[in-house]
Amino acid sequence: MRRSTSLGLCLCAAVAIAVGACSGDGDNGSGQAGGASAGGNSGTGAGPSGEGGLLFSTSSSTGGNTGIGGGCATQSAEATLTKKPVDIIFVIDNSGSMTQEIQGVEQNINQNFASIIENSGVDYRVIVFARHGSAAGGQDICVEAPLSGIPAGGCAPPVPDFPIDNPPKFFHYSENVASHNSLCKLLDQWDQPDENNNHMMGWGGLLREEAFKVFVEITDDGVSCSYNGMTINNDAHSSDAMLGELAATAFDQALLARSPAHFGTEDNRNYRWYSIIGIASKDSNNPAAPWLPQDPLSSTKCAIGASTPPSVGTSYQALSNKTGGLRFPICEPQYYDTVFNAIAEGVIDGAKVACNFPVPEAPMGEDIDLNSVTVQYTPMGTGTPQVFTQVADASACNATSFYIDEVANEIILC
Repeated sequence: MRRSTSLGLCLCAAVAIAVGACSGDGDNGSGQAGGASAGGNSGTGAGPSGEGGLLFSTSSSTGGNTGIGGGCATQSAEATLTKKPVDIIFVIDNSGSMTQEIQGVEQNINQNFASIIENSGVDYRVIVFARHGSAAGGQDICVEAPLSGIPAGGCAPPVPDFPIDNPPKFFHYSENVASHNSLCKLLDQWDQPDENNNHMMGWGGLLREEAFKVFVEITDDGVSCSYNGMTINNDAHSSDAMLGELAATAFDQALLARSPAHFGTEDNRNYRWYSIIGIASKDSNNPAAPWLPQDPLSSTKCAIGASTPPSVGTSYQALSNKTGGLRFPICEPQYYDTVFNAIAEGVIDGAKVACNFPVPEAPMGEDIDLNSVTVQYTPMGTGTPQVFTQVADASACNATSFYIDEVANEIILC
């Protein structure tokens, strides 16, 4: 005879997940089981401080109303609480107007980006999606150590013929990105080798399914390209917000369809889009101040000397707003140190503690009552717990709720 089991789960020093009630076969359904806390298998006490771990506690009772062990039970197991890894994809326009901007990227991608993330302890990976070469002799990009496998100073002309990866932290997928086609290039080359016939599984093969994805688009232009018979187009140089929104939606849907395992779903995206584009500064007194996701799309171009970029990149702006990313003006390469710092800090902030926890298997002959799961959050294992409530699915999520994916057999904190 199978009986329902109460499941007590604790996230030491962070979250306690527990079942509030259970019943055994043949009993009156009134049996109660308190969830275990982070103090250990006894179900009492506070959890240790620090980043902590996940504790599943179980104990079985006998002699229920049926006389055959109909009482409630809990189960014990432990898992480590870790931050989610992050994959960062730099998508860089190689067109003729990008020399100064690419040089700014080369000067800051190590010191003011990768080193900040490295020091944070986040498990990160950088993928450069752009043509390798010398910005001094064209609009290509060459990345040196410590991020890449090219020694410091090795990008001084003449640069190496090919980029040198530095697994597992850095990969350069060399592909010519033109003024208007970066979004379609990403979709087309997902599972294709680069222009040097390297990375045979495509740039997608360089990503980790479990990692959160961060895109950093660097271009002074707009979008006008086709992918798989679909046009992704805001008329390239247009500042029309509606066209930008339409192009962003088309790309977003195509990217999610490319690999839901990597990029998530429309209800639960697993990527964020940062844009360094041709928009004017948000604050004239602070040229590196970011446009926030809640800010409207900007139709005003920035300026480099007497010239202005061809486009304000409304499609990229809309992608940033849709995914919670920031927007920066491309015309201020002297402030790229601040910009890259801000993006790095955003990446670190985005490397949240993983919020998906497997539902433990029930003891033999028992069932877990998923409807009785509750979640409590206790900062650092001390203080008054905050109770999270169970909702039906991701669409019903709020800041203090969770849901259970019965297909994946996971408890997911919103």
